[in-house]
Amino acid sequence: MSIAPYLREIGRGAQGARSLKADQAHDLMAQVLDDHTSALEVGAFAIGMRMKGETVDELIGFVQALHERLATVPTDRPVVAIASYNGARRLPNLVPLLALSLARAGVRVLVHGLTHDPDRVTTAQVFQALGQEPVASLDAVQAEWARHGCAFVPTPLLSPPLERLLQVRRTIGLRNSGHTIAKMLDPVRGAPCLRLLSHTHPEFGQLMAGYAERAHAHMGLLRGTEGEAVADPRRLPRQQIWLGGIRQVDLASEPEPGSLATLPELPTAIDPATTAAWIEATLRGEHPVPAPIARQIELLLTAVARLPSAALPSG
Repeated sequence: MSIAPYLREIGRGAQGARSLKADQAHDLMAQVLDDHTSALEVGAFAIGMRMKGETVDELIGFVQALHERLATVPTDRPVVAIASYNGARRLPNLVPLLALSLARAGVRVLVHGLTHDPDRVTTAQVFQALGQEPVASLDAVQAEWARHGCAFVPTPLLSPPLERLLQVRRTIGLRNSGHTIAKMLDPVRGAPCLRLLSHTHPEFGQLMAGYAERAHAHMGLLRGTEGEAVADPRRLPRQQIWLGGIRQVDLASEPEPGSLATLPELPTAIDPATTAAWIEATLRGEHPVPAPIARQIELLLTAVARLPSAALPSG
């Protein structure tokens, strides 16, 4: 079946576009991921959705289609899955500090995302500078958990079709719905997974909140640092956590008001080697974890302790 009927609905421009129902969105994304569409159709889908913006129903359908085609990692303990698809341009990428701090507290952490971006410093590059390579296969995740408590999993290992959709950006110059659902994927089976993702625009945060409730998700959401799901080390961001789709009011934080009195000690440059050296020194206790990241770690550890004993179906 062609996706042309769906393109006619979503491609009418910002004012005339119509949203899809969840089952229509599921069928559309399934055809895209299964490579039943032409390059022209995929480009039209990417631009049409970019102009219109996703709805909660569409995200429900898109993510369901992705999860049905997703390779997963077994676990007998809860996992925090951190989506990392942006990287650093101006501030150091401290996702590895967050991940390794959670791991040191006894939490299994799975970071998934891109290994390379020509314009940014990726989380994978900082992990490599720390001496921890991305896993070469999903079978290696268990060994990484045993050794480090966390593992970096490149997106192609979880979903080659999703990686193909993400790469459309290199052709058309725009992010697409693939980047949205990549942040939302649940990569583990067997125990609960707390998905940690970020937003940069308030309307996207509202959309993610609606998804968390509708999908009964275990999910942490914050206004990220340059699009990464780690708290800005200079100032506490807005953070929210849902467990089973229920917002945990006591695990929320609001943006820190006013001007900064002092700046935290941070890496002197954003390159992987400098960032990794600073993270290693922080983990050795040579200087404190920046207060906003320390607060994020505290909230996530409390959330993990509250997770149910059985995993939810992926939504």
